[in-house]
Amino acid sequence: MAEFDALLLVSFGGPEGPEDVLPFLQNVTRGRDIPPQRLREVGRHYDHFGGVSPINTHNRELLAAIQDDFARNDLHLPVYWGNRNWYPLLAETMSQMRRDGVRRVLAFFTSAYSSYSGCRQYRENLAEACGDGTDLSVERIGPYFNHPGFVEPFVDATIVALEDLPVSRRAEAHLVFTTHSLPQALADRSGDGTEAGPGGAYVAQHRQVADWVTNAVARRTGVVRPASLVFQSRSGPPEQPWLEPDVSRHLEVLAGDGVTAVVVVPIGFVSDHIEVLWDLDVQAAARAEEVGLAFTRAATPGTDARFVAMVRALVTERLTDRPADQRLRVAGTSAAPDRCAAGCCANPRGPRPALAGSD
Repeated sequence: MAEFDALLLVSFGGPEGPEDVLPFLQNVTRGRDIPPQRLREVGRHYDHFGGVSPINTHNRELLAAIQDDFARNDLHLPVYWGNRNWYPLLAETMSQMRRDGVRRVLAFFTSAYSSYSGCRQYRENLAEACGDGTDLSVERIGPYFNHPGFVEPFVDATIVALEDLPVSRRAEAHLVFTTHSLPQALADRSGDGTEAGPGGAYVAQHRQVADWVTNAVARRTGVVRPASLVFQSRSGPPEQPWLEPDVSRHLEVLAGDGVTAVVVVPIGFVSDHIEVLWDLDVQAAARAEEVGLAFTRAATPGTDARFVAMVRALVTERLTDRPADQRLRVAGTSAAPDRCAAGCCANPRGPRPALAGSD
């Protein structure tokens, strides 16, 4: 039996009022030399929602759901929550855990895929939050993109979204799977090199999820629909290659090809981040209307009971040291290693201390 004193929910964080927006964006972009004008432009996205990102509210709801699920299933493990970029910050949460006597921590990241920002950077954040002390031992739950508790909510959400389309367009609707764009160099370096496949682990894993959802929707509805993987929320300079195509540009291309309806499925997100609400529900929806596409958007897992139960299952796997071949995953795939391999999702700016890995 592995021993842990607590589960730590690790997330990105977001502003909870207009006065938080600029300091939050400064935290997000620290060290990247982003012009103040660009930060003000991005800040206006938050203005559209009263200066509030929904991510902290969603994390509170997820935290409460996990705690309730643990209690109902006799899993007696306290659950904490800390963010990379906004309160509660990881350093504050780690200090509270120390005061509570916690010494052995298992971290769950609100990112399902292999990438620098979605895995290794959180490991670096944990190392920084721990400081020089050695009194906290931290391990992490690996990427869970291939767990049924993550995939199945997207299947149901896609079917619900299809039903929101006009009946006359439903059968011919295209499925547009979307995730956060990354610099091409980061995408190419994602994963440990043994499971990456074409385009690196980040793209390969998303393609797998898109295929699983597409096939499951076809079985459930009796209609095989075209599907594509696109990207959103690019923030780099124009001369830097990022993953493409952009979702709004892709909608234009589909309309030009005679497509009349789309369901956008944000498989890159576990909850409705500001990128989902702004980039999809506002910008992409507006572009779809401009080009004559009927548009609906599938929900993210959020606190779907299957997603919450997945967290418990992933924790239980670690508590019981369950062998990899006995861990529930989508057929034909394996659980991620419990520790990241050396060089996995390497930091493009050079090595930094990181926990829960081999380097």
